[in-house]
Amino acid sequence: MSPHDSPRFVSRLTRDTLALIMAGGRGSRLKDLTRWRAKPAVAFGGKFRIIDFPLSNCINSGIRRIGVLTQYKAHSLITHIQRGWGHLRGEFGEFVELLPAQQRIETSWYAGTADAIYQNLDIIRNHGPEYVLILAGDHIYKMDYGAMLAAHVEKQADVTVGCIEVPIEQAHAFGVMEVDSEDRVLEFQEKPSQPKAKIGRPDAALCSMGIYVFNKDFLFEQLIKDADSPNSSHDFGKDIIPAVINKYRVYAHDFLDQETNQQAYWRDVGTVDAFWEANLELIGVTPELNLYDNNWPIWTYQEQLPPAKFIFDDEERRGTAVDSMVSGGCIISGAQVRHSLLFSNVKVNSFTTLEDAVILPEVDIGRHCRIKRAVIDKGCQIPEGTIIGEDPEEDAKRFHVTPGGIALVVPEMLGQQLHHVR
Repeated sequence: MSPHDSPRFVSRLTRDTLALIMAGGRGSRLKDLTRWRAKPAVAFGGKFRIIDFPLSNCINSGIRRIGVLTQYKAHSLITHIQRGWGHLRGEFGEFVELLPAQQRIETSWYAGTADAIYQNLDIIRNHGPEYVLILAGDHIYKMDYGAMLAAHVEKQADVTVGCIEVPIEQAHAFGVMEVDSEDRVLEFQEKPSQPKAKIGRPDAALCSMGIYVFNKDFLFEQLIKDADSPNSSHDFGKDIIPAVINKYRVYAHDFLDQETNQQAYWRDVGTVDAFWEANLELIGVTPELNLYDNNWPIWTYQEQLPPAKFIFDDEERRGTAVDSMVSGGCIISGAQVRHSLLFSNVKVNSFTTLEDAVILPEVDIGRHCRIKRAVIDKGCQIPEGTIIGEDPEEDAKRFHVTPGGIALVVPEMLGQQLHHVR
């Protein structure tokens, strides 16, 4: 029987696996959205944070030993994990463990993804896994890691790299792989200027998702070797993976939808344009990412909030939301909301219109505002009569306007200080 057909085998594999989520990245392409928080802590989908997706994938895959490696402005991320992910039972060997950069064996912060794991080798050894699953903490997707682990063991791989197809014109931002007919990796280039197309697909390249399965001993051996190399940048994509391709068994694992065998949903919401678009995709009738899937729930910390409320029903002052998602604690008070996503505790006051807007938690939008094609950050108090999204040149004087024409508004741009550093 193939490992793919044996749930018991997959279950044993996941039980023997330690997942390590790389959640220390700044996410600078998200501009001011990551001024006070790491990218994995950024809110997404109305009530979640980006980190909830890889964490939920682990739990739903049967992996219940998880380390989260943090570094950049991690306070909100750490608080979220403590509040929302403390339900695992330590006496059963289950945990979500925070691994902040703490200069355990070096006098520097994490220098790269490989160095981050290396600096926690003693902790990993103490957990005694057979397999180590390394995950990026800043992507939106749903994936059963059990299938990847099973393929890793079936092929007797030393390391397996999760991969997706990316349009060739976008592939320069990824690690690009060339594989043979058995999916063995022949070549790996990190962010090449001229990406190679996938065989049979001139319009697409096979790219790394930043997901790796390592045999424990092999991982330790390569990390120690890399740490001793003065010329290394101590990164999996730049250093570790290219160095082991010729001598060891390195395989690619295609991330495919198990029902359709087509490319599965995966988003790198690394720019404001991508973040805005991915959030608004969720509003569609049948979005690619189904948040209403009972078979693969996304878990998170959730405040106890009252239901959303829509008030006033006068001809000129009617509280409505059409083709939108509205989270708990919101009050739409005589305002019109169209094709927008509102996170929790948002208040939209009378005679205001929102369209194509992503409004993060605890925003208060004054009366007589017109806002479209915008991302409004947590805690903003939008003054009465504010107009955003109608004149890009005027918007650019006050806010950040993306190449796609999306206005990003954060409290500091409004002269509001939520974070006092002096």
